[in-house]
Amino acid sequence: MTTEGFIVLDEKTLREYIKKTPSLFSKVGSDDVDKLEVKEVGDGNLNFVYIVTSSSGSIVVKQSLPYVRCIGESWPMTKERSYFEATALKRQYGLSPKHVPEVYHFDRTMSVIGMRYIEPPHIILRKGLIAGVKYPLLAEHMAEFMANTLFYTSLLYLTTTEHKSAVAEFCGNVELCRLTEQVVFSDPYKISEFNRWTTPYLDGDAEAVRNDNILKLEVAELKSKFCEKTQALIHGDLHTGSVMVTHESTQVIDPEFAFYGPMGFDIGAFIANLLLAYFSQDGHAAQGNDRKAYKGWIMDTLADTWNLFHKKFTTLWDIHKEGPGEAYLHEIYNDVELRELVKQKYMTELFHDSLGFAAAKMIRRIVGVAHVEDFESITDPVKRADCERRALDFAKMLMKKRRNFNTITDVISAAQ
Repeated sequence: MTTEGFIVLDEKTLREYIKKTPSLFSKVGSDDVDKLEVKEVGDGNLNFVYIVTSSSGSIVVKQSLPYVRCIGESWPMTKERSYFEATALKRQYGLSPKHVPEVYHFDRTMSVIGMRYIEPPHIILRKGLIAGVKYPLLAEHMAEFMANTLFYTSLLYLTTTEHKSAVAEFCGNVELCRLTEQVVFSDPYKISEFNRWTTPYLDGDAEAVRNDNILKLEVAELKSKFCEKTQALIHGDLHTGSVMVTHESTQVIDPEFAFYGPMGFDIGAFIANLLLAYFSQDGHAAQGNDRKAYKGWIMDTLADTWNLFHKKFTTLWDIHKEGPGEAYLHEIYNDVELRELVKQKYMTELFHDSLGFAAAKMIRRIVGVAHVEDFESITDPVKRADCERRALDFAKMLMKKRRNFNTITDVISAAQ
């Protein structure tokens, strides 16, 4: 498939591409490109991802296709999403370099990004959660990543001119935003050819979602916020498949859905995936390991993630209270009591937004098009459906009653 100088790379043509690209060749330099080890590892829905290794080093090369990979050419998708991913990666690396891989090369015509190889023993966080591995620094690292990337791209830090310019740049990522609008906020609430669930066990549950008018009112409000609220540069797909981890390191990858949107969508996505992991644990229990202790660790991590994010985010706000940010000008909000009221109101709304988006993300992963391995790897369909039903029921409650929760501890208590 070729379009305007674009070709889909394979193992052979990628070797030639690297040889002609100094910024990549310098990382894996070898006189004989045929000796480069090239392995395709993309298990996502959209792109090809290659690990390229030589005796000199390793890199990752990612290429976006002009269609949805898991569906095929019948579902076209702009390859321009790679521009927004590369741009977001560079910005996020600048704001949180300990938790984002460095970009070495970007080719807009070929939709190719070359970046740091996140070396073993890093694994995808979702796989670690399924395996029951504890990551003691995960909450600290994710809170730091979210606080830095969200605060410094918001009007709490930027001038309105800077902010509007950045919003305008990322407005071009419209197709990926429309995909999210469809699969998160629309398809699960109507009959759609792409929806699926663990049938026949969840047939009634999927129908109940489609017939729940209160739920539809709430998801409409969340969709409006997603479409209209240009709060900060968000990752746009911050699930546990977009995070690579070891016990000491956390790396956030794949921000191709990035745009200026509501902060709560990123926070909510991560919360949602921890909750999905929690509800899936009973399906992974085995004789001698009932996973109860691990479920407790997941919930502790969930609480720590929000609480540490809250602390880090408001600390940045305090540090820069006299900075260029135009949301709350220091000349107006220099009274200590008023500043605390402003922060409290802002963070409460952000918390409720995050819970609402978390609920929407959970629902779409159970009765929508793209599911999660946490549940899909449970081979017994009855057991899988039972885990999914409990997650779905909790998510529906959370979306409808999110404003009644004041602390993350309240949310955890309701889920247990």
